[in-house]
Amino acid sequence: MSVNYDQIISPVVKNLPPSGIRRFFDLVANTKGVISLGVGEPDFVTPWHIREACVYSLEKGYTMYTSNYGLPELRKEIASYLLKNYEVEYNPDNEIIVTIGASEAVDIALRTLVSPGDEVLIPEPCYVSYSPCTVLAGGKPVTIKTNAANGFKLTPQQLEASITAKSKVLVLCYPNNPTGAIMTKEDLQAIAKVIEKHNLIVISDEIYSELTYQGKHTSIASLPGMKDRTILVNGFSKAFAMTGWRIGYVCAPKELIAAMVKIHQYTIMCASIMAQKAAIEALQNGRPQVNHMVSQYNYRRRLIVSRLNEIGLSCFEPKGAFYVFPSIKITGMSSDEFAEKLLAEEKVAVVPGNAFGTSGEGHIRISYASSLQQINEALNRIDNFVKRHAQLSAVNSNC
Repeated sequence: MSVNYDQIISPVVKNLPPSGIRRFFDLVANTKGVISLGVGEPDFVTPWHIREACVYSLEKGYTMYTSNYGLPELRKEIASYLLKNYEVEYNPDNEIIVTIGASEAVDIALRTLVSPGDEVLIPEPCYVSYSPCTVLAGGKPVTIKTNAANGFKLTPQQLEASITAKSKVLVLCYPNNPTGAIMTKEDLQAIAKVIEKHNLIVISDEIYSELTYQGKHTSIASLPGMKDRTILVNGFSKAFAMTGWRIGYVCAPKELIAAMVKIHQYTIMCASIMAQKAAIEALQNGRPQVNHMVSQYNYRRRLIVSRLNEIGLSCFEPKGAFYVFPSIKITGMSSDEFAEKLLAEEKVAVVPGNAFGTSGEGHIRISYASSLQQINEALNRIDNFVKRHAQLSAVNSNC
């Protein structure tokens, strides 16, 4: 008797849409000679002194489990880093967990907080995993659409209008993936009043905190009264060029950490000790390389925004992260159509904006975490593509 897998798989999982990013990159994998401006991965190799710390740890035989919370010395370095850079203080003994990247931190935070029927408020466009992880935790995602006219920021009015009696959690991601938007201290202070008024808990994904090009990043946890209602998520992937190491961390009041570590210890146990040793080195001695990479990203940011606007793809100027999110409305195409045709005709890979929520339709995400040579060549190809299709769109509209 054959197995009916359709009946066996959980309906929740069965109805979960696959990642819009990964669906598109299945197409990329089958196309040779592609310039990819789609993956959110630094083109810099992890600095040698960080890799060397991992090699040394292996030579010394550090191949065992660590505490579920992570190495004590790493948690101390994380606490010191957050206090020095973002003026938020956490006890390394019971307010920090080292996780498998920031993604695991988001997942265990949602699973800790959300009960069936609880609503999770998610500003869009946003990172692709927030809504699916909310659904897997039994919650209901409630998206709040932001737009370029307002700098893709969440306003107090938008937040207030989205809150119901079932609202429990607000997910923030600033600097933002995919738009590059940031929230200033004044912006955060304004929404903090709404958060406190409605007794919400915030999951603040600050993985791009180092990549802020205007002013200095402010963590919402540093505002008066907000640390007690904030779960801060961060990691090493973006700023330290350590994507494949899968090292992140989550910080929160000890009561929430004690709950989150239960999920972490049953599903993950602990992060790799070798990667944790490398992360210690990154925090202790990685500042010069971080500054260099941020400077390079900033140069690329200015270049790509200028060129895209010249091409005719109206582009909001990102203030953080390493993405731009231009409008493609001049071509008359949908986000999916634009990305697929650009790949087929010019062999340039970008991500359709609707992968980041319905409010992303009419845009594409371009990563400038690629070499200048690749960026310039890709922009030339995009220019050719837009000129060709903008003319066709104009002809069709006159027919």
